Amino acid sequence: MAGLKKPFVIPSLNSGGLMTNYYCTSRCRHCLYACSPSWEKQYIDAETTEKTLSRIKALGCHAIHIGGGEPFLNVKGLQMVAETATSLGVAIEYVETNSSWYRGKDAACLVLSSLKAKGVPMVLVSISPFHNEHIPFYKVKGVIEACKAVKMKVFPWISDFYSEIDAFDDRSRHALEEYENRYGANYLKNLPARYWIHFGGRALKTFAPVLGTRPYEEILSSNQGGCFELLNVNHFHVDLFENYIPGLCSGLAIHGDDVGEEITEERYPLLYTLFYKGINGLFDLGRRRHGFEPAETYLSKCDLCLDVRRHLVLNEETTYRELAPRAFYDHV
Repeated sequence: MAGLKKPFVIPSLNSGGLMTNYYCTSRCRHCLYACSPSWEKQYIDAETTEKTLSRIKALGCHAIHIGGGEPFLNVKGLQMVAETATSLGVAIEYVETNSSWYRGKDAACLVLSSLKAKGVPMVLVSISPFHNEHIPFYKVKGVIEACKAVKMKVFPWISDFYSEIDAFDDRSRHALEEYENRYGANYLKNLPARYWIHFGGRALKTFAPVLGTRPYEEILSSNQGGCFELLNVNHFHVDLFENYIPGLCSGLAIHGDDVGEEITEERYPLLYTLFYKGINGLFDLGRRRHGFEPAETYLSKCDLCLDVRRHLVLNEETTYRELAPRAFYDHV
């Protein structure tokens, strides 16, 4: 495309994480990556871990966090990831967990001690009403106490919800509707102001009814130009399949070997279109080539984008390489 001033290339990485798996004990309504118990129980292997971390380091990022899915569902695999990172000189900032794996303080302390010995300094413990729908709060408390017992740092994400969740029976799970009954009908609507939520994945479907939608024509007209947020590297993720997720746009991928190289229309036609022509370009491509028909309204351009991509995967069964992992579209 002649005359373009901004090349589509990710020359370096700033801060991000490695996703060890998509399989999870929970199917949270806000999950960006559509993780759930329905995913295959695949976990990143040693070869991919070493290759991916070496690539991340070569692109300028020397510290990562580890997430999923739920990383603690394969403790030996998680230990391998930590050990590999340490051997490569890539620091681990923290490991994320939903605490579902907790079975008792002694067992938890053994797991955490083994990870601490391999270079894990901190555990991010998820604390939110979304997680409490699937995980009794006593497990969260137990992981926090075990961390303290082995002198491992705890990153409670986020502690603001602690007292609200703790007001319920901590041996049971509690639906979001219970929170609305106790704390008010606008509880879900007010959550984005209190809790960082990226509006992609399942969050789009969850929040569209409460935050409101707009006609798709209005969304197209108000979003002219390219999606340059695809270049954002301040909180990147790379998954177990070597997919680099550009701009936290779940369900879109650049293979790790291509990060650092210019993204071309030949290899990544959808991403290329999104970067230079934005949602209007993807919408036109989906409608003209693949018979996409939009709903009347959407929450945002990201909501419309996901609907186009879902159509391409589930209805048209297209083979665009950037629509990955394919299973994301089955679980979102």
